[in-house]
Amino acid sequence: MRIPTLPFDLLASEGSVWTATSSGIEGAAPAGTDLFVDPSGDSGVAAETLLNAHTLLGTPPEGDFTFAAEVTPDLRATFDAGVLLAWVDETNWAKLCFERSPAGEVMIVSVVTKGTSDDANGFIVNAPKARLRLARVGNVLAFHAHDGNGWRFVRAFTLPGAATEVSVGFEAQSPTGDGCRVSYADIAFERRTVADLRNGE
Repeated sequence: MRIPTLPFDLLASEGSVWTATSSGIEGAAPAGTDLFVDPSGDSGVAAETLLNAHTLLGTPPEGDFTFAAEVTPDLRATFDAGVLLAWVDETNWAKLCFERSPAGEVMIVSVVTKGTSDDANGFIVNAPKARLRLARVGNVLAFHAHDGNGWRFVRAFTLPGAATEVSVGFEAQSPTGDGCRVSYADIAFERRTVADLRNGE
């Protein structure tokens, strides 16, 4: 798939369906879709399921960049989410989610996976959509979310091969629900360095 504002093509994961819209793209994740490997080892997603997750990914040009989109998910069930995804392979990836929490709140959530996943809540968003951003600075990746006034720092981290081998794109998920439709608008890519990861500028 080609999006005019991105300097790279996107490839959908097997079995996933993504459509172009007048403002961006839309995906509809089926029931039982997720990217998470439980650190306890009691449950989680097997590697073969990770590779069949509902994703749309492409390889950005070399160097520093920012990749952002306005994310509007139809959040009906716990952990339904629209996601920006950074992907190296089935054991190394990270996601920035606009997600429905178990308490019914709509939140910014992040997960970094290196073999197993962590899980970190960010902040509550009192709106049906959120602008999310992924940035690369050298071998560091950073997540930010816009609060209406400016970019709020979510986390900084690295993945093996983050400086050269990472793919970026979108994921839609509905691990406990009947499915989740997500639209992504105002998709933007800039070849620039975020000078201060803490304030996002």
